[in-house]
Amino acid sequence: MKKVLIFSLAYYPSFVSGAEAAIKEITDRISPDDIEFHMLTLLFDKSVPREERIGNVYVHRVGFGGAYLSKIFFIPLAAAKARTLDAKLHFDALWSMMTYMLLPVVLAKSLGVKAPHVLTLQDGDPYEKVFERWFIRPIAPLLDYGFRTAAMIQTISVFLAEWPRKRGYTGPIELIYNGANPRDIKDAVSVSEVEEMKKKLGKKPGDLFLVNTSRLVHQKAFDDIIRALTKLPANIKLLAVGSGSDEADLKKLAEDLGVAGRVIFTGQVDRGVVTLYRRASDIFVAPSRSEGLGNAFISALASRLPLVATQVGGMADYVFDEAHNPDREPTAWVVDPDAPDQIAEKVKEIIANPEKAKQISMYARKMVEENYDWDIIARQMRERVFGRVLKS
Repeated sequence: MKKVLIFSLAYYPSFVSGAEAAIKEITDRISPDDIEFHMLTLLFDKSVPREERIGNVYVHRVGFGGAYLSKIFFIPLAAAKARTLDAKLHFDALWSMMTYMLLPVVLAKSLGVKAPHVLTLQDGDPYEKVFERWFIRPIAPLLDYGFRTAAMIQTISVFLAEWPRKRGYTGPIELIYNGANPRDIKDAVSVSEVEEMKKKLGKKPGDLFLVNTSRLVHQKAFDDIIRALTKLPANIKLLAVGSGSDEADLKKLAEDLGVAGRVIFTGQVDRGVVTLYRRASDIFVAPSRSEGLGNAFISALASRLPLVATQVGGMADYVFDEAHNPDREPTAWVVDPDAPDQIAEKVKEIIANPEKAKQISMYARKMVEENYDWDIIARQMRERVFGRVLKS
């Protein structure tokens, strides 16, 4: 049995985005008799155990329980804990989840941890924002060292696959996508559950719900969807599923634009039930300003929802339409970033052409089944990433 130590700033049960979901979906599908996974993550909340097993991962939390202070000290604390764990468990590989987790990996190696490291790039911010923030520039050489010395780099999109070479890495790069939410791709919800959700949301006959199940942050461009509502009929509403730092500003924007009664903010929703919110809706709108891939949007395609989206970052790997990709089968309706007028027009186009929308959505679903199923992805990770680094 091999042992792998994962570095991830956040993890279940309280902090779950695309990267955390990817770790769990992959590790849960690899037998613990094959690879034993451990993780170093941040203790955000003192009420959470410092050590526990979640799925096939032994989670070790470090920090003081206060988000700000803990983030500052996470790198040295994680590196020191890695050394202690390695002395006891003798890890065969280290796995850094996203760029900044290279910092504790590099420090751990300087303290004597000898295992080779794998980097998974899942970053959603633009390249410039990740590497050129004022507080990152002084430590960029450490990140570059982490890139250059990685045994393997795996990326979840073609967009992210361009980053390693820019940082001086010359080794192998594996493109392995993230997957759709299993409940979406396995159709693991009933008609009665969906109808109950519609009642809970107050969806009336004739209502049409636009939906986005992402964090309420500038990157996701919920403000553009709200602005698009002003150009659409009153029966069209927005279901904003999630929470985030922009929530108060978005509520004020809806008030200022006179559409507050047409925007439903759900707050934080457990990933296990978010599929029901998608299935209760009609059109998924994802006008993101940057994305590493966009797990939630792939899940929308798995749910056979028409998708209105930009082609920024990793979204260009699966968001195609006739105008922008004439050589590809269309999967979505493409809009430019920061273009509420275009969002409104695409929504009208979908409503006016239901048969075409159904055909495109069915093809998109087939694409997801073939390329974005966690069962397939876990096998690819075991064979093409861990298999090469662990030599078995």
